[in-house]
Amino acid sequence: MSMNRREVLKVGGGAAVYSALASMGFFAANPAMAAWNKDAFATKTIAETLKVLGVSGTANSADISITAPDIAENGAVVPVGVASKIANTDMIAVMIEKNPAMMAGMYNFMAGAEADISMRCKMGQSTDVYALVKAGGKYYMTKKEIKVTLGGCGG
Repeated sequence: MSMNRREVLKVGGGAAVYSALASMGFFAANPAMAAWNKDAFATKTIAETLKVLGVSGTANSADISITAPDIAENGAVVPVGVASKIANTDMIAVMIEKNPAMMAGMYNFMAGAEADISMRCKMGQSTDVYALVKAGGKYYMTKKEIKVTLGGCGG
C-alpha cells in the first residue's frame, strides 16, 4: 500500500492531537454532567415530579416569568425561557405537562448568579409549561399554556 505525504500527515497529525488532548485529560468525564436527578427526569405527572424532588408545597409567584410563544408553529423546537427575580434562587426546573417525560430541564445556580435560562423543547401537542423555582429553601411555581399547531396554521 502506498501513501502520499498528505495522507501520512493526516493520520499522524490526528493521532498526535488526540494523544495530546488525552494526556491533558480533555476526554475525562465532567463531574458536573454526572450529577443529575435521574428519577426526576423519569416522572410523568406534576405531583410525581414534586414528590421526587422533595417538594412538599409551592407558592405561586409573579416574580417568575416564562418567555415562550403563545402559539408554537413547530413543536419540534419551541423556545422556552425562565427568569426568576426571587432573591437567592438556587434552582429552576422546566416541566412540560403532556410530554412523555415531564421534566425538560433542571438548572442549579451558584450564589450571586443571575437566574435566567433559555432552552428549546419538543412538544407534541398543546400543553402547560411549568417553571419551578427554589429560592431560600422554599419552592415557587408558575405556568404558561403553549398551543402547538401543525404546519403553523394557527390555533
